[in-house]
Amino acid sequence: MTSSVFSAERFLFTPATPETNAVSTIFAFPNEYTVGITSLGYQVVWATLAMRADVQVSRLFTDMHESLPKEPELFGFSVSWELDYVNILNLLEFLEVPIRTAARDDHHPIVFGGGPVLTANPEPFADFFDVILLGDGENLVGNFIDAYKAVRNADRKTQLKALAQVSGIYVPSLYEVEYNSSDGAIKFISPTSSEIPTVVRKQTYRGNVLSASTVVTQKAAWDNIYMVEVVRSCPEMCRFCLASYLTLPFRTASIEESLIPAIERGLAVTNRLGLLGASVTQHPEFENLLDYISQPKYDNVRLSIASVRTNTVTVELAQTLAKRDTKSLTIAVESGSERLRQIINKKLHNDEIIQAAVNAKAGGLTGLKLYGMVGVPGEEAEDLDATVAMMREIKKAAPGLRLTLGCSTFVPKSHTPFQWFGVNRQAEKRLQLLQKQLKPQGIDFRPESYNWSIIQALISRGDRRLSHLLELTRNFGDSLGSYKRAFKELKGKLPDLDFYVHANWSTEQVLPWHHLHGSLPQSTLQKHLAEATSQFKPSEQLLTANG
Repeated sequence: MTSSVFSAERFLFTPATPETNAVSTIFAFPNEYTVGITSLGYQVVWATLAMRADVQVSRLFTDMHESLPKEPELFGFSVSWELDYVNILNLLEFLEVPIRTAARDDHHPIVFGGGPVLTANPEPFADFFDVILLGDGENLVGNFIDAYKAVRNADRKTQLKALAQVSGIYVPSLYEVEYNSSDGAIKFISPTSSEIPTVVRKQTYRGNVLSASTVVTQKAAWDNIYMVEVVRSCPEMCRFCLASYLTLPFRTASIEESLIPAIERGLAVTNRLGLLGASVTQHPEFENLLDYISQPKYDNVRLSIASVRTNTVTVELAQTLAKRDTKSLTIAVESGSERLRQIINKKLHNDEIIQAAVNAKAGGLTGLKLYGMVGVPGEEAEDLDATVAMMREIKKAAPGLRLTLGCSTFVPKSHTPFQWFGVNRQAEKRLQLLQKQLKPQGIDFRPESYNWSIIQALISRGDRRLSHLLELTRNFGDSLGSYKRAFKELKGKLPDLDFYVHANWSTEQVLPWHHLHGSLPQSTLQKHLAEATSQFKPSEQLLTANG
C-alpha cells in the first residue's frame, strides 16, 4: 500500500542523487500521510533537503514511511498541531530513540524540530528535542545542515554547542530554568555557559518569492491541490493573533517572479489551486492576480482561497470564485460588537460585514462562513448580544445565503499582546448561549471544543515542567480528564492547571519564552496591551489590575 501511495505523487522539483557520504536524515510529520502531505511547510522543507546531494532524506508519517536508514544522523519533525506531540513520542520509540534528550548518546540521531507550534513556544517540548529551528525555514534549514556538517564527526556535546551558535537555532539543553518554587512561576532562564547566546532570535525570510507546493497527489487531504503562498503574516495585528504577531513583518509574493511562474508550474499537473495566506486579498496586486487566473485557459480550474479580509469581498471576487467551483467564502469577524473589535484592533465595521455577505450572494456564492470568538479580554454580556444581532442583520440583508458561524474560545498565545491573559471561565457558557440564540434563526453555529481550548492554552503558555505531564497524559489518553489526572499525580512538582490556563499573568513575570525573541520586543507588546485595556469597562480594568 505504501509504495502505491508514494507512486501517486507528482513532484514539482528535481531531487538530487545523494552522494555516497550524504547525511542520512529522516524527516517526519507526526500525523497521517494525507494530513502531512497537505502541509505546505512540510513539503517545502522536505524538498529543500531532497534537492541537496549532501543529504539523503526519507519521509516518515504515522501510517507509512519511505525506506528508512538504519542509523540516521538527523531525525526531524515539522510540528503544526499541539496534540501531535503524542505521535512525536510514538515515532521516537518506533525508531528506538530515547524520547528525552538527556537519555541520548553519541549513537543516537540529533532530533530537531520546527514549524508554527515550536516557533511559538517550544518549552513544553524542550526536553524531547536536541535542536529547535525558530522561524522561517528558507535560510534556516540550509544553515542548520551546513553547521551540522562542520561538526559531523565530533561528539554530541560539541555538535550541540556549535549548532547553538547559528542564528535561529535553539538548543534547549544548553539553557537552565530556575523556578521560585517547584510549583511557582519562573525565576530566570539563562545559558549554561558563557559561549551560548543569552537569547535566540526567530529567523525571518525577507525575500519576495514565497512557497508553493513541491508535490501534488490525489492522496492528500485536499486531493490534487496545488498550493501557492500569496502573502506571509498579516498587517492587521489583531491583539490575540499569533499568525500575525509571530510572523511579522507582512510580506507579499511578487506577481511576476513568484506567483505567476508558480501557478503555471502547478496548473500544468493539476486543475485545483489553493491560494494561501492569513490575509490573501490584502496582496497589493490581488486584483491583477485574479485577472490572471480568470483567463479562459484556466476555465476548468477549481480555486480555493484561505480566509479573506471582509472589506475586500467584492462582487467580482465572488463571481470569480463561483465560476471556479467555490461555493462559499470564509471571513474572520471575531465579534458583532464594534467596541470589542476596537479592543482587539479588528479594524472592521458591521456595515462592511453585511456588505461582504450581500456581495458574496450577488456574485453567485451560496454560503458565507464567519469566524467568531468568545471570552476575548474585555468582553461583556452585551457583546454577545451584538454578535446575535449582527448575524440576524446579515441574514436579513442576504436572504438565501447559507450562514455559518464558527466560534472558538480565546486562547492566550505567546508573542502577542494578550499573552498575559488567561482563558475566560465563562467561555463555555457563552458558546452555549450563542448556540441557543442562533440555532432558531436558521444559522449554522459551529463551536470549537472548549475542552480543546483549555489544552491548547496549557501548551501555548507551558514551560518545561509540562514534559512530565505530557508523557503521563499520553498514557492516559488525550482528553481533558487525562490532563487533570496527570496534574493530580504531579501535584507539588509543577503549578496547577489554573496557573497555566486561567490566571492573568503579571507583565513583570518571566515568561517561559523569555529567552526566545519574536518579531517585536516585550515593551511593544505591553504598549499594545495598554492600548487595548484602556478601552475596557471599569469592572474589567479592576480585574486586570488584580491579575
